[in-house]
Amino acid sequence: MRNLLVGVPFLLFGTFAAFAFFGMQREDPDILPSINIGKYAPKVQLQPLLGSIPFSQSDLKNGSVTFVNFWASWCGPCRAEHPTLMSLSEQGVNVFGVNYKDNPTKANLFLQELGDPFTMSGADPDASMGLDWGVYGLPETFVIGPDGKVLLRVAGPLTQRNMKTRVLPALKAVGISFP
Repeated sequence: MRNLLVGVPFLLFGTFAAFAFFGMQREDPDILPSINIGKYAPKVQLQPLLGSIPFSQSDLKNGSVTFVNFWASWCGPCRAEHPTLMSLSEQGVNVFGVNYKDNPTKANLFLQELGDPFTMSGADPDASMGLDWGVYGLPETFVIGPDGKVLLRVAGPLTQRNMKTRVLPALKAVGISFP
């Protein structure tokens, strides 16, 4: 009986190691999957953000590609991705902003300082929309197709690098040309 008890920790460790090994065998372990890929975008439920008119579900079916970006003024990586969002906006791309669990005054100061890349935006102060969309860290950006379906989720800062390596190939795969 004692020999059996000595082997239990080794058996538990081996089981854990097997689960860890097989769990990391996805195509790209750095990409966080989303159950919403290929489905219509989840429910949009926003409050106005300092005078802005929040976007709605119907705004996501606008006939062109839309980026829905979850951000906050307290988020350091959101500041790092801001130039990419500004560049997209300057190219005429729809960039919709969701200010997530933030102080509205600080959010407004953030946009005044760095510029406002958002075509439309709103606030999600209690994270209810973020929960529906599967957001658990900021920033997160969802690429929405012309028909309102989620094409891609980018967890972390949207950079020029992942625009080239992830976003553009995903758009090309569904036959969408992009500026």
